[in-house]
Amino acid sequence: MPHREYHYTDRIGWIRAAVLGANDGIVSIASLLMGVAAAGTGHSGILIAGVAGLVAGAMSMAAGEYVSVSSQSDTEKADLARERAELAADPAAELEELTQIYVQRGLDEVLARQVAMQLSERNAFEAHARDELGMSEVTVARPVQAALTSALAFSAGGILPVLSAVMAPVSIAPLVIPLVSLIVLASLGALSASLGGAPVGKSVLRVTFWGAIAMAITAGIGKLFGISA
Repeated sequence: MPHREYHYTDRIGWIRAAVLGANDGIVSIASLLMGVAAAGTGHSGILIAGVAGLVAGAMSMAAGEYVSVSSQSDTEKADLARERAELAADPAAELEELTQIYVQRGLDEVLARQVAMQLSERNAFEAHARDELGMSEVTVARPVQAALTSALAFSAGGILPVLSAVMAPVSIAPLVIPLVSLIVLASLGALSASLGGAPVGKSVLRVTFWGAIAMAITAGIGKLFGISA
């Protein structure tokens, strides 16, 4: 039976979108709720702001990811089309180019040419896409996947501060919302680090630190405007 290895890079596409979306959902919605609550807004106002921010944020994340990843995909397709045309126009020059790529990676000239010839006989376009352009099935841009993942992740992250605001009395909401949000952020940091093979402590510290900063700033702004209103 063939040995199947699993690598962290196999997950890079959806991990990036999921972590970004969930982190943004938690920090954005929690910060929004903190600002509104600190301004002295009533319970219904806090919930309306949270739900509106949740919907708007999810749509924004989906649109932003789709547009940005589509631009990446368009660039990849343009490069692949150009490479396909160059292979059709001058295969000998492309074979030499592939040979020199392998030479630069450490193979001697003879072996590099043999490798380039064998790979080109099998699938020259695939060989150039992978070894010249650095593109593979794992790293290829997927706009729809990125958009849906980001929107769902933002919603999953953002709903938690909203639920904490729903369950907490207005008097203690400014304490409950950041506490719940920071716990969730720490859990998210630990999970993403585990999935990506990164140090857990560093990831947890990074997401909780910046989340706390964002909530503190928006709470301060809400308090300032609430007092002056």
